[in-house]
Amino acid sequence: MMEENNNDQPQENNEGQENNVNPIGANENQSVTPEQSATDLPIADKIEQGSYASEASSLFTPGLNLGFINKKVTATREQIGNFVIGQHEMVDLLLISIFSNGHVLLEGVPGVAKTLTAKVLAKTLSVDFSRIQFTPDLMPSDVIGTSVYNMKDGTFSFMQGPIFSNIVLIDEINRAPAKTQAALFEVMEERQISYDSKVYKMSFPFLVLATQNPVEQEGTYNLPEAQLDRFLFKIKIDYPSLEDEHEILKRYKNNIKSPSLDDVKSVFTAADLQEIQDLVEKVRIEDQILKYIAEITNATRNHARLYLGGSPRASLSMLKSAKAFAAIRGRDFVIPDDVQFVAPHVLNHRLIMTPEAEMEGMSIEELIKEIVHEIEVPR
Repeated sequence: MMEENNNDQPQENNEGQENNVNPIGANENQSVTPEQSATDLPIADKIEQGSYASEASSLFTPGLNLGFINKKVTATREQIGNFVIGQHEMVDLLLISIFSNGHVLLEGVPGVAKTLTAKVLAKTLSVDFSRIQFTPDLMPSDVIGTSVYNMKDGTFSFMQGPIFSNIVLIDEINRAPAKTQAALFEVMEERQISYDSKVYKMSFPFLVLATQNPVEQEGTYNLPEAQLDRFLFKIKIDYPSLEDEHEILKRYKNNIKSPSLDDVKSVFTAADLQEIQDLVEKVRIEDQILKYIAEITNATRNHARLYLGGSPRASLSMLKSAKAFAAIRGRDFVIPDDVQFVAPHVLNHRLIMTPEAEMEGMSIEELIKEIVHEIEVPR
């Protein structure tokens, strides 16, 4: 019988013996020479010494301070959960939009907590907040501001409108006429107002949270495509589940008054939001994921059932929101699942179906899902 520690045996036989060693119990009598480094140790020895776990964790530990984002996200979910039951995906999408520096359009039937959610979210941000209730008689000057004559010195001065804020809630945005909606084009895209040959920059952050009711037709004006394209997401809010509605009734069974938002705690400062957005910018995205995003957008432009496809702004929106979603999930890199999650919400308000596709009864969400499913997922 060959002894295990035979120093006279050639080196080739030792190597062959190590490669053919029995994986069960063979390491009990195996000695490790001092010259053998920790990385050359067998996996069983690494596990026994505790070095394998630390070595593996070092490979998967994010290089960014994503714990800071997780802490803020958890606190925000808790504050919103005190007033809104369920709608977890909507909350995540709102956080993604804020971290991506994008505007959001909330669409849903009356009474599904669109405005309440937007107000609670705005309260978690320790920044200026304003609300504009859009009505059919609202003028552009009621939004951006107007010149006011000063009788003391005989000059005109610009009085800023309610759009000059950090978080702007526009309630029932589709109730204002087209000329008032057009006043938002410049400020939403360039974050500035041009008035009387002067440019007024918006302070950081500047985010628009708009709501609209898709059911009513009287007294409403459809948003033009140019304005819809300026929203990062259109979040369609559905009815709550039976369990969630039961919880809503239990929570408010002894309260007939409107919920007070005075108890909402601030979670973000402007500096916190700037730090989070800087972290999101550093989230890595490989070239094959970029190509995957481009292929999805390109497929919408060449689809037989689509009259209008996505623009490059749609691709950029998918890029930014996928990086923000990866950061929320605790990763410093983007995977295809991130793109697949945000794609329907980025594209559902940017695409126009052909009349034939609408007559077939297919929804835009079903069509987007079909398009994404047809694109080969990068590996």
